[in-house]
Amino acid sequence: MPFDVATQTELEAAAFRHLLAHLDANKEVQNIDLMILADFCRNCLAKWLVAAAQERGLDWDYEAAREHVYGMPYSEWKDLYQAPATEAQLAAFAAREAAKKAQQGA
Repeated sequence: MPFDVATQTELEAAAFRHLLAHLDANKEVQNIDLMILADFCRNCLAKWLVAAAQERGLDWDYEAAREHVYGMPYSEWKDLYQAPATEAQLAAFAAREAAKKAQQGA
């Protein structure tokens, strides 16, 4: 590793902030599309933040973590930007989940 742990942590934090800004600038990208393509979404990021806090003995409420990720309360973001999933999206998500399940069983 070319950097000390503190510098690496700072760089990773900066990259995470950039990811959040990128997602915020691309609100048209739906969570289900992220789940289909990358197996994570904005809600996953919030869950990972909560888990990271818990690992350090800190309490970060899931809804507060989602507000951090979305830049506003999730209910507001959902009303403003989340479109209903299409049949094609639902089918693609189901196929991805089936493939994951099959892979785990292999």
